[in-house]
Amino acid sequence: MSQNDPQWGGRRNGPPDLDEIIRNITGKISRLLGGDGAPPAGGSSRGGAGAAVVVAVAVAVLWAASGFYVVDERENAVIMRFGRYVETVEKPGLHWHLPWPVESREIVNMTEIRSLEVGSPGGEGRAGDESMMLTGDQNILEVRLEVQYNLKSAHDFVFFNRTTDRDAKDLVKQIAQTAIREVVGKNKVDYVLNEGRGKIGEDTKEIVQSLLDRYGVGVAVSRVNISDVQPPDQVQAAFSDAVKARQDKARLINEGTAYANDVIPKAGGMAARLSEESEGYRSRVVSQAEGDASRFKQVAAEYAKAPQVTRDRMYFDTMQQVFQNTTKLLIDQKSNGNLLYLPLDKLMQMTSPAAAPAPAAEAAKVAEPAADAAVNRNVRATVRDGR
Repeated sequence: MSQNDPQWGGRRNGPPDLDEIIRNITGKISRLLGGDGAPPAGGSSRGGAGAAVVVAVAVAVLWAASGFYVVDERENAVIMRFGRYVETVEKPGLHWHLPWPVESREIVNMTEIRSLEVGSPGGEGRAGDESMMLTGDQNILEVRLEVQYNLKSAHDFVFFNRTTDRDAKDLVKQIAQTAIREVVGKNKVDYVLNEGRGKIGEDTKEIVQSLLDRYGVGVAVSRVNISDVQPPDQVQAAFSDAVKARQDKARLINEGTAYANDVIPKAGGMAARLSEESEGYRSRVVSQAEGDASRFKQVAAEYAKAPQVTRDRMYFDTMQQVFQNTTKLLIDQKSNGNLLYLPLDKLMQMTSPAAAPAPAAEAAKVAEPAADAAVNRNVRATVRDGR
């Protein structure tokens, strides 16, 4: 505003007229509020007082309007009165609280998935100190993991960040480092490198959540992922050899299992067959022995009745059994030197269906009883002569 402006009261070298400035401001406010903008009648003092009231009302309206806020469905609002906790607003929509400095609010996103990494690579792609961990069998591994979390208590999260000098994210990271070192230190290197990753992640999650609840951070850990586990570069070759040896061991075990699955059923079948055969042999021998014992009892009873006849019959039966399996030639020594030759072997061979046609077989059937009769006669004669 220059000194030649009319608001200076027409005085080029004097101070501006304060009443005139107030009237102008009041007129502008009146026009904004729907009035005609005419200066109030009644003098400058009354105009100044009215303008002050209007300004105060406008300021009060603006101050009261600053207490309105909107809560989204994913958010919670923590209301504080002079820094002391009042309530947590969870219902979405438009809300109002006493404006600052009486009350203040802090909007917190409750459903946002926050994540952090533990053991991120250091300079030149090398692992940092936070990823170097010692296993239960005194081996060093580089373990990297990712922790995903969200909030479960807006009150605890806000007041933890307000009352402590550290950020909740830093605390979660330090707790995750402590938990993963504890879990890795309880397990062996083979378990950590191979089949134990899932279990290690679950155990780490439980420990992290327990410590966060103890500190009252208001954080809920949703997932812990073991992103990478590997030995240091200096011993990478040795670990590769060990992995190859484990693979060879697993392959040999599988081959041995397959061989056992092939051999054991066969051996079991053979054992079952031998057992059945032995059982059949036992039954046959027992039955034969029982039959022989019964026959002996019957022969003994007949022997008691006629000993000589029984002895002769037993002798004849024995000789018949012996001569059936030997080469036989019958010679009649009592026919004045005439030689009687009876080819019993040839006759027996002719009785076989494969060795002779049907007429020869019939002849053998006719000749066999005659041969047996001749044998019996000669045996009886020999017995009589021997007596």
